[in-house]
Amino acid sequence: MNYYISDLHLFHEASIRFDQRPFQTLEEMHDVILKNWNATVTNADTVYILGDISLRGRSDDLIAFVAKLKGKKILVKGNHDDISDYRYKQLFFEIGDYKEIKDAVDGKSYQLVLSHYPIFSWNKMKGGSILLYGHTHNSEEDVYFQKCIGDMNANECRHVGGHKVQAYNVGCMKQEIQYTPRTLKEIIKGYEEGRKLGD
Repeated sequence: MNYYISDLHLFHEASIRFDQRPFQTLEEMHDVILKNWNATVTNADTVYILGDISLRGRSDDLIAFVAKLKGKKILVKGNHDDISDYRYKQLFFEIGDYKEIKDAVDGKSYQLVLSHYPIFSWNKMKGGSILLYGHTHNSEEDVYFQKCIGDMNANECRHVGGHKVQAYNVGCMKQEIQYTPRTLKEIIKGYEEGRKLGD
């Protein structure tokens, strides 16, 4: 099983404030993330982490924490990821700046583009590929990006083709993610239900 999440910002106390995360302390946030992760993911699963695991990566505490997270961890680096410590680097099966994979939902195959950053136009977008990203948290920037995606669909832009353009923010603080790695099926369903509730 594949799972996706981004922007954990472990050991980054300011993230609690600027994301309005529902935690009083870093310890409380770390406990919830670890519990949710390991209750969901097995060591046979793959977790694609789309950047910003923490503010920096040289802390012994960070290395110890990430080592406790189950699954084969693949890191798509974000602007806050520092992988210069060899011990930290060894916790990941793969590390890169961008990745394209395939995943399936109910027997239907999807091409996925994985990036820490939102991308306005991505590979095979016209053919129905899905962008999963992070970085923008719950910000006006993310609202603007999602409005652009909606406008592309509404106005049948040339990159839309015969498919709906889909781009989903998998930041852990998003209501659709809730500090838990999610499957592609859960992400799509969560965002569709969220948008229906917001209409």
